[in-house]
Amino acid sequence: MVIPSFFNKSSKKSRHPDSPSLGPGSSSHSQGTPPSSPEKKSHHRVKDRERDRDRRSNSYSSKRSSRYDRDSHPLNLPPDELRRLSSSAMSQMSDQPTPQPMDLDREFTSSPTPSSPATAQTPGGFPKANGTNSEQHQARPAPPPHRYTTSPPPQSANYAATPEEAASSPVQPPTIDAESYKAAGNKFFKIKDYAQAIKEYSKAIEADPKNATYYSNRAAALMSANRFIEALEDCKIADELDPGNMKIQLRLGRLYTSLGRPDEALSVFNSISPPATQKDMQPALNMQKHLRQAEEILANGGSGSLVMYALNEAERGLGAGVSRPRKWSLMRGEAHLRLGNANALGEAQNVAMSLLRSNNQDPDALVLRGRILYAQGENEKAIQHFRQALSCDPDFKDAVKNLRMVQKLERMKEEGNSAFKANRYQEAVDTYTMALEVDPSNKNTNSKILQNRALCYTRLKNWTPAIADCDKALELDPSYAKARKTRAKALGESGNWEEAVREYKAIQEANPSEPGIAKDIRNAELELKKSKRKDYYKILGVSKDAGEQDIKKAYRKLAIVHHPDKNPDDPEAENRFKEIQEAHETLSDPQKRARYDSGEDLVDPSEMFSGGGFPGGMGGGMQIDPEMLFNMFGGGMGGGRPGGGSFSFQTGGSPFGGMGGMPGGGRSRQQFQGGFPF
Repeated sequence: MVIPSFFNKSSKKSRHPDSPSLGPGSSSHSQGTPPSSPEKKSHHRVKDRERDRDRRSNSYSSKRSSRYDRDSHPLNLPPDELRRLSSSAMSQMSDQPTPQPMDLDREFTSSPTPSSPATAQTPGGFPKANGTNSEQHQARPAPPPHRYTTSPPPQSANYAATPEEAASSPVQPPTIDAESYKAAGNKFFKIKDYAQAIKEYSKAIEADPKNATYYSNRAAALMSANRFIEALEDCKIADELDPGNMKIQLRLGRLYTSLGRPDEALSVFNSISPPATQKDMQPALNMQKHLRQAEEILANGGSGSLVMYALNEAERGLGAGVSRPRKWSLMRGEAHLRLGNANALGEAQNVAMSLLRSNNQDPDALVLRGRILYAQGENEKAIQHFRQALSCDPDFKDAVKNLRMVQKLERMKEEGNSAFKANRYQEAVDTYTMALEVDPSNKNTNSKILQNRALCYTRLKNWTPAIADCDKALELDPSYAKARKTRAKALGESGNWEEAVREYKAIQEANPSEPGIAKDIRNAELELKKSKRKDYYKILGVSKDAGEQDIKKAYRKLAIVHHPDKNPDDPEAENRFKEIQEAHETLSDPQKRARYDSGEDLVDPSEMFSGGGFPGGMGGGMQIDPEMLFNMFGGGMGGGRPGGGSFSFQTGGSPFGGMGGMPGGGRSRQQFQGGFPF
């Protein structure tokens, strides 16, 4: 069946608006129209016959539609003709292919007539571009398959069909189904795609911002994604929108616990009705208990290691990736500071610097950093940090307390050092003693003050308190090598050179690069060797730095007291008198005294003849009491001794001055006939 080419004729007539309408039976050419060419006559005859047939068949319709403009648009045809053509076109279009978008676009342009007459001429072939019936004429293709459920598309709104309707009523925006977004978010949450679930829940919140469930669900997704701070904000909003919701409150309590806020978590749990279970509350209870323990240990001056243990237990309840709260960090830094060793101070410094990187005006962190510097002996830098903390908070009591303490301690330490340099040792001892009372908890500074006071005691020859101060300093700082060396020196000077040698060797073993330790060991070994001989200073009762007059005065006093003539009934008086004379002869001679003090060529007189002779040569030997030598040889030295009757002793030479081959025989001699020269 072929539909008459009605629209083609209308389009041709529209191109010639001045041509009159053709009535039935009229000629195909109006007056004034140029005749057609001979080649086209047959074609026009066919066209005229078709036109006449159509007009005869539609004479009634033509009369009724005389008021309609056939050349304008097919929808402007008379209703009866429009219904007839529509039914004819629909029956023919069932056999025609579906119009394509390009064909539809051509309907609304001034482009040539479409190649398909059915599509072009049938009014029903023009689909409506808008309106509620558009989905009835165009079948929507099925969506492609997806792995996940996507968010639902918004429902289409009803728009105006004509400009007049659009002007009269505003266009309503498309409605959004928030529940569909929530359902999509739930599916993503179930498969643990938390990022996409958060997006879907956010869309649901945008559609309905007053729904507590959407905020609670997004809080759960954020919590599973370790975004606890954002989850807490959503959970708070949900709790405000739906007060008393047990599920929301339980989630809120768990979030507080994960963020290290157990007190707030327990407050939420306790407000739930019916009450929360013990299982729900236990993590918050454990965290709160360990935090209380840490605070109590710090308040009572307990061990830093116990504080560290309690904090570690509390941190086990934090959420994944959650930084420890600021208060916890400050307690951890305080615990490291209490340990006091080098590693612990380094850890405390890391804590303080981390807090200062977050906020360089944090007064608590500044005070902590200042205390660490003070513990490390950097008092000037510590004072600067305390002052900076006061500039941030002028009423910060901890900063004021520590600033005054360090300033006072620094002032007293300087006063003690000045007294020591001025040889006012007792004054220095008193100043250092007061300085030790300023801050008994500062191990590093107090160990140095004890070492300084020990040095003052060594200058005062008070060896016992010097050793005691060194022991205390080493208790505070076992690695304090300077205190160990002072202790070794005090041990030796007190007469225990064996222990002093062991102490010096222990220092060398612990730190082979300690400056001067090898020399200290040699000196201690020499002093140990010297300590095994007679102590002439001790015999005379004078100090090692005694002057010549002091030595002479002590000698005369002791000689009178212990002279054998003064003690005829005391068999030991003669031996004591000989030792006194021997000590005087050695210490009164500067050269001999120097060699005695240095330990060169000095051996105990009781060992002088062991080994077959005098050590160090005969020409520079020690002066020996002639009576002692005479008694040692049984008084039989007269025979064969050149030089005559009495025994002679040469000063500065050999005790056997005139014996064969011995040098020094011609030197002056000192005669002893039983008396004692003063």
